[in-house]
Amino acid sequence: MTAPAAQTVRRRVVVRGTVQGVGFRPFVHRLATDLALSGFVSNTASGVLIEVEGPPDGVARFCRLLATETPPLATVTGVGVEDLPATGADDAFTIRATERSAGRTLLPPDTATCADCLRELADPADRRHRHPFVTCTHCGPRFTIATGMPYDRAVTTMAGFPMCSACTREYGDPADRRFHAQPVACPACGPRLRLVPAPRSGILPARDGDALAAARSLLAAGRVLAVKSLGGYHLACDATDARAVGTLRARKERGAKPFAVMCPDLDTVQRIALVSAAEGAALTSPRRPVVLLRPRTPAHHLSLAPGVCPGSPQLGVMLPYTPVHVLLLGLPGDPPGPRVLVMTSGNRSGEPIVTDDEEALTRLAGLADAWLTHDREIASPCDDSLLRVRADGSEQVLRRSRGYVPRPLRLPVGVRPALAVGGDLKNALCVGAGDQAWLGPHIGDMGDLTTLEAAERAEGHIRRLSGVTPELVAADRHPGYHSARWARRRAAELPGRTPVFVQHHHAHIASTMAEHGLDGTTPVIGVAFDGTGYGDDGTVWGGEILLADYAGHRRFAHLSPAPLPGGDAGVANPCRLALARLWAAGVPWDTDLPCVAACSATELTLLERQLTRGLACVATSSMGRLFDAVSSLLGVCHRAGYEAQAALELEAAAASARDVGTSAYTFGIGSGLCDPAPVLRALVADLRRGTPVPLLAARFHRGVARAVLEICRRARRDTGLATVALSGGVFANALLEEECTRLLAEDGFAVLRHGEVPPNDGGLALGQLVVAAHERQEE
Repeated sequence: MTAPAAQTVRRRVVVRGTVQGVGFRPFVHRLATDLALSGFVSNTASGVLIEVEGPPDGVARFCRLLATETPPLATVTGVGVEDLPATGADDAFTIRATERSAGRTLLPPDTATCADCLRELADPADRRHRHPFVTCTHCGPRFTIATGMPYDRAVTTMAGFPMCSACTREYGDPADRRFHAQPVACPACGPRLRLVPAPRSGILPARDGDALAAARSLLAAGRVLAVKSLGGYHLACDATDARAVGTLRARKERGAKPFAVMCPDLDTVQRIALVSAAEGAALTSPRRPVVLLRPRTPAHHLSLAPGVCPGSPQLGVMLPYTPVHVLLLGLPGDPPGPRVLVMTSGNRSGEPIVTDDEEALTRLAGLADAWLTHDREIASPCDDSLLRVRADGSEQVLRRSRGYVPRPLRLPVGVRPALAVGGDLKNALCVGAGDQAWLGPHIGDMGDLTTLEAAERAEGHIRRLSGVTPELVAADRHPGYHSARWARRRAAELPGRTPVFVQHHHAHIASTMAEHGLDGTTPVIGVAFDGTGYGDDGTVWGGEILLADYAGHRRFAHLSPAPLPGGDAGVANPCRLALARLWAAGVPWDTDLPCVAACSATELTLLERQLTRGLACVATSSMGRLFDAVSSLLGVCHRAGYEAQAALELEAAAASARDVGTSAYTFGIGSGLCDPAPVLRALVADLRRGTPVPLLAARFHRGVARAVLEICRRARRDTGLATVALSGGVFANALLEEECTRLLAEDGFAVLRHGEVPPNDGGLALGQLVVAAHERQEE
């Protein structure tokens, strides 16, 4: 029987946003069924299409609840409603098959295993007890298994795993939380684990539960394992075993660079680190990032090996985010095993994270004693995300990858379809169209062919998922960057054929503006502090105060330049940077200075000749290099084994004295220059007085912040601008960022800091995208 059409209304509703792969259709089905409405719901390339019919009050309530009671992983960015003629039908509300059409929808990021799945994992009575791939609509892989859109099992790496009858029933039942959960599987039909031993290791191969049990035993015995995760392989060992940690560090040739660790739960984290409420929330969020924490000294009945994070003021910690991780760390009743694991990216130094199983066996040979792997392919690499939580509870993402990608960023200005390739360090590309941009996963440093190939694959993957077909390409202006050469090749395939080259620090400031929703009609005072960036004059910039909008930039002030002897080789030797800065400031190289004592007589002679004659020296205004130089001058770090080691250790020294006094060193400021020579002379004098190094480091940090304030005051006086954007890798320094923010805010400035977009070169591509799109629109 049909209801009179006059008593019913019908509406077509199109929901846009992250609405596929998150249980949105079953949510719509339940909502319509509860309200006794008829119609249907379907996935399309543009989002979710709904036609709903019933009494006016019921349809109106349905539309209200649609945007307010969404599934946990859904993000609704727009709802379009259109009235249709009522048909009078009162058939049951149905879920239709996916419609293939042109358009764009959004895929959620990979998310940590949910509480319901964890309960099943630990329940001996459940058919998914100890299933290493338990997942549902509310958790698990999405980005790293998707090969196309709209999101359906046929376009995921689960396509090769036909569902058993029990999984098929769950998959087809709108009332089940696994309805159309594309990764759904069980021990009878899903991926399988296997343990592959290294040749001549004495380890036996194993499968399924035996593979996991053997892996736990190997970790407890001090072995190093390669463990296949969502977005690539990890290298894992017992974080409390000094010999195991030392073995991994030596095999990976990691120097003193800190390792991240994985703890089974928040209680364990609190034994080894100090955890605020906001940090705890970040750790337990579905994103499960690595969170930088202050190590607990001494640890509470659980001590990490000293080699986990030597000399670092911060400890990177994460919680398990896959069932494999949970099982490796052990369920209640399991034999004893490691309580904390080192979990570091599965790669050799300078290479991208390994995702392919055959490559893992070759590229990680000699690093791992065995491989804990499985037969579900990884569609795209996606490294662990990294963040720190500020004192005010806000987050600063330092590496945006798993848990964030491919979530789009809303742009304050419309852009033509474009690709921005980022820089050569901490590379992450970006595609955008209209009012949305998609930052790709962290790729790494573009130093070799494998990384370039990984970048090209990442571009293809993010284009397929976003539906963006670039019409222009943007890149860094540095003529020697691998990324810039790739951009030229990529642009040659497009009608314009020429990339838009964007100045490095302009892109940094533009990324801050875009993240904060500025439309660019009013410039900002941009403070861009980093290690290196190709300047407009061909020198190395990095201590810049710019007046910038999307259309362009003007250099208002900068750190006084000094020679950078030996280029990249000099960066690895902070003592040489200190000597170059002293030379530029006219301070003698007396042997009582730590940076002088750190160099041999031969090294000093060669360096003096280099500086005097200008051999292999390029001028640099880099603030990052100044931090390195001061670190060596104070005797903190003379030789850097990894990027920013000297600056990090200087920050650690300053942090221990941050509340001791308020004095600061004074830079010389005038004629567009910020001169560190007075600071260096004062540091030398205080060193000779025997002033403790932490006090000197703290005074230096305060001095830099006060110099930023003074220059911004002068910019405001000259231009009337009162918004300051802080960007560049140096602002990963918590002390400096917080002190600059406090001083500027107290003086009446609006301060823009990075949140989800990294301040380092991992956020560079977003700035390139909006600058390049604006430039082409102006042509």
